Amino acid sequence: MDFFHAHQAQHYLVLAALLFALGAAGVVLRRNAIIVLMSIELMLNAVNLTFLAFSRFPLVPNPPMGSFLSGHAAAFFVIATAAAEAAVGLAIIIAVFRSRTSVNVDEFDTLKL
Repeated sequence: MDFFHAHQAQHYLVLAALLFALGAAGVVLRRNAIIVLMSIELMLNAVNLTFLAFSRFPLVPNPPMGSFLSGHAAAFFVIATAAAEAAVGLAIIIAVFRSRTSVNVDEFDTLKL
């Protein structure tokens, strides 16, 4: 039974690592601010998947009762923070687009609108 649990946890962690790498590549390689924001959200979802994987497949053999909720609680707070970050990020992108008519991050060189 532990053999299958270990391999299932590895599958979740590999998927989370791939999602995080894809998001990091999107942040580094893309120049559109909306794509960069979506890539950051993808990275945060990869972190959520890692939290949930460690919550579902604990590292200790017999975890205390209710300890599986810690990963779920952390994922919930990351989701709430990501929602606030997305709202603020999109508001900033819209404000910049209205003043400069572009969302290319290479053109965001000054703080003045």
